[in-house]
Amino acid sequence: MAKLKIGIIVGMENPEREIGKVADLGLRSCQVNSGPSSWTDAAGEVLTRACRQHGVTVSTLWAGCSGPHVWDFLDGPRTIGLVPPEHRSRRVAELVSAGEFAARWKFPSITTHVGFIPENSNNPDFEGTVQAVRQVAQRCAELGVGFWFETGQETPVTLLRTIQRVGLPNLGVNLDTANLILYGKANPLDALDVLGPWVRGMHVKDGLYPTDGDRLGRETPVGEGKVDFPRIIARLKELGYAGTLTIEREITGPQQIEDIRKAIAILQPLL
Repeated sequence: MAKLKIGIIVGMENPEREIGKVADLGLRSCQVNSGPSSWTDAAGEVLTRACRQHGVTVSTLWAGCSGPHVWDFLDGPRTIGLVPPEHRSRRVAELVSAGEFAARWKFPSITTHVGFIPENSNNPDFEGTVQAVRQVAQRCAELGVGFWFETGQETPVTLLRTIQRVGLPNLGVNLDTANLILYGKANPLDALDVLGPWVRGMHVKDGLYPTDGDRLGRETPVGEGKVDFPRIIARLKELGYAGTLTIEREITGPQQIEDIRKAIAILQPLL
């Protein structure tokens, strides 16, 4: 089995600077965080040119959508992803556009948060979400692009049910190890018993469980939270995972880079 790779998340505001940051860390992979305004030919050309220059590969295009997104328990269910009916049709069109952008620039997949997928499959929003995902994923399949669900707002079994209902071969999971903890949905190691065969990407992120019913848990630097990275990476290897371990640290500035370097040091012996 090939040695696993480490990557980071970059933005598209200044692709040359962002891809240069990947190379400066001694890495050769990244996920690109993007939104509808950045899916232009001009941006794609600058990004791919920077990747060629630095020998960096894009593992997935992280596709955000327009409109409100409140990352909490109270307003999240009515604002995030494809679940809220009032935002659904516009966001389907946007994610189709992301898939077309990814295909044009030869990125293998798009990744997004679908939202607080209802656990009750009899909830009308469950079937509406399944249909919306199928519409996006079908277009992606036609283009040879994968559609990856990022974990977080739903339990692993709810996500598995959704994948099964959509029923397309290009579906996958981006395992965000901390999100499952921050939202109180699962232990990420146990989640692999449910979702393991579907994992195509991973966010190396750490955190603590919620201690307030109205607030998410707290993100921490890798190694300071509840995620058992040695056991998770060992389990991924058992499952034949060949993707990238993409470090995510949701802060900015020098401390972010310092925490990323510490995460790299923790991951290197596990590859």
